[in-house]
Amino acid sequence: MRETISVKVTEPQFCVVSDLAFAQVDAWYGHTRRDLKMDLIYPEDNSKYYPCIVWICGGAWLTMDRSAHLVYLSELARSGFVVASVEYRTSNEAKYPAALTDVKAAIRYLRAHSERYRIDVDRFGVMGESAGGYLASMTALANDKEFDVGDYTEYSSKVQAACPWYPPTDISGFPYPSVEAAAASMESLFLGKNVAVNKEEAIAACPVSYVTKDAPPFMIIHGTNDNTVPFNQGELLYDILEKAGCDVKLIAIEGADHADMQFFQKELWERIITFFHEKLD
Repeated sequence: MRETISVKVTEPQFCVVSDLAFAQVDAWYGHTRRDLKMDLIYPEDNSKYYPCIVWICGGAWLTMDRSAHLVYLSELARSGFVVASVEYRTSNEAKYPAALTDVKAAIRYLRAHSERYRIDVDRFGVMGESAGGYLASMTALANDKEFDVGDYTEYSSKVQAACPWYPPTDISGFPYPSVEAAAASMESLFLGKNVAVNKEEAIAACPVSYVTKDAPPFMIIHGTNDNTVPFNQGELLYDILEKAGCDVKLIAIEGADHADMQFFQKELWERIITFFHEKLD
């Protein structure tokens, strides 16, 4: 069978850049340096600029894989976004606020190279899961200059919309059976101090401490049966943002546990895409 068809070009070709280095950080006890990298999906389209979504992988601040969800992120890209999945230092490499400064460095890099990757510098969103949800929230809320270190500091690391999934929002309030158990917790390893003993420092490193009326729009997604990051952590951030008069929405996924399959269904991703289009277009 032979068939001749006419195909109308209505969308650009999308390209994936893997292992794109965006910053260098100290490694091996400060004796060496290593690259921080991102995976980037962008359109080859010289006719316009696109909003950019920065994705932050979870993993209890102990581990992360920026390529784990590229199949889902590609659908987000084909819906009209540049998408960057960024690496950050984990708690065995560097303590708070290193991971946050890494994410902000990635955003500054993307703004500095916006022409190359067709990014609209005024339209950035951030999204992440669990520890990445914490970092997404902090990236959106914590705009102190101390968190912008490294290269391209002439560019802003601010974002215009945030979608954290099941984020830890107050690590000082997690229940522990003992002070010793708290010392070994993921939160204490991330902070570099026992969160049960150093509550003031712990709360000062949390999204709930950085909410102002100028916060960008938020859509928080959390499972009601989360046994890792309790649902009330997402509720707490929602309540504080709402009280401050911010644009915020909480999507509670009935019965969902931490990182459950409900988070990877088309129905939810359509809501995410709609949110970012509404807030960034």
